[in-house]
Amino acid sequence: MSPLPVISHHGGDAGVTGSCHRLQISADRTLLVDCGLFQGEDADTSLSTLEQHRVTFPVDDLLALIVTHVHIDHIGRLPYLLAAGFAGPILCSVPSARLLPLVIEDALKIGFTRDRALIERFLAEVDERLVPLDYRQWHTLVDDDRHRVRVRLQRAGHILGSAYVEVDSLDHPSGQAQRTIFSGDLGAPHSPLLPAPESPERADVLVLESTYGDREHEDRTTRQARLKAAIDRALANGGTVIVPAFSIGRTQELLYELEELIHAADSECWRDLEIIVDSPLAARFTAVYRELKPWWDAEARSRAGEGRHPLAFDNLYTVDSHAEHQQTVDYLATHHRPAVVIAASGMCAGGRVVNYLKRMLNDPRHDVLFIGYQGAGTPGRDIQRFGPRGGWVELDGERIDIRARIDTIGGYSAHADQRDLLNFIKRMRQPPREIRLVHGDRDAKQALAAEIHAWASASNHAVWVLSGG
Repeated sequence: MSPLPVISHHGGDAGVTGSCHRLQISADRTLLVDCGLFQGEDADTSLSTLEQHRVTFPVDDLLALIVTHVHIDHIGRLPYLLAAGFAGPILCSVPSARLLPLVIEDALKIGFTRDRALIERFLAEVDERLVPLDYRQWHTLVDDDRHRVRVRLQRAGHILGSAYVEVDSLDHPSGQAQRTIFSGDLGAPHSPLLPAPESPERADVLVLESTYGDREHEDRTTRQARLKAAIDRALANGGTVIVPAFSIGRTQELLYELEELIHAADSECWRDLEIIVDSPLAARFTAVYRELKPWWDAEARSRAGEGRHPLAFDNLYTVDSHAEHQQTVDYLATHHRPAVVIAASGMCAGGRVVNYLKRMLNDPRHDVLFIGYQGAGTPGRDIQRFGPRGGWVELDGERIDIRARIDTIGGYSAHADQRDLLNFIKRMRQPPREIRLVHGDRDAKQALAAEIHAWASASNHAVWVLSGG
């Protein structure tokens, strides 16, 4: 029998999405870190949604579910987990406790039911289970004659409320202790609104994301210049800049950057530019982001203190109803009024952004601007890949020729790049003896593993790197 604790993966190990990791502390005591949906190429199209996301691992031994952050590929299987009989607490940061019900409500409407009474009943049960934890504070789950198990959340800088998880487990009879760290999704330094993640002091085992393990992002100055250039083209062409963005995280960071550009502009065209958020969910998240100002970084709090409103400025418009959405699509597709539209979903796999793309992708006046990761097998990846060479994409069963300009700005990714991920390891006083790379394509994991091995060899550090999948 393998020595405990041991880690098993139930998503996120062979791809980017579906994050779900079990830490087995003893035969009858386990922690679960995240429980997310599979998306894009990670999804098995031969199975129904119910079959694919049904929880098949044991739940009666779970001490708790720990949520690193509230993106759907990290918490979307929560309804399935509760249906399987999980009855324990749900641990997360204080901001995540505010945001999680919004995400789960939206997931229920899309994948389960629109029955308001059922949704309210489920949300009430989730609310009873939520245990909001302050950052940097140890929370003891078990302390008896067998084990002491405690958990601490640290800022991850990915989205508001995101955390990486430190788990200290001590087996009292044997005296065996282990510190296991689950990175969740780590953010990039210098991201708008959020403080950069700081490395932990030490780890024995590190479960590390690797989404951008094979590349480095543009710096903030470069990405702002490229964002401005894309909008300048729209102003000159009378076109629309369409930004597929996730409702939480990317949308709010982009609004922050746009407010800065508009504030600094000396052009009337810029000052009159409409910034349209066409996503009721994104609008709700943005409102909660404004309420969670104490968790912003120092720069953002200072800007608000000067009387500016980085998430609620005059040029910002939100589209709520479906009728308003259709009117906005029709207007922008037929008139020559420049605008920036931020619409979900981030990988163009559904949501309101698809209607903009169906109407505007074949018009060279417009610009599609990708600011986030596009998973393999998603329409976003196809547009990103084939658009610059004059290709086509299938949306809702319809072939759309791509004549719009296609741009990608890597600097707006909410994920750490290769350099940042390496620094997360290097800056530990006691680096891990074992690193498991998850949440990445095969090439990204292999590239990051090679860099880790090179660093370990140069620093004479013995580390075992697992990069399976």
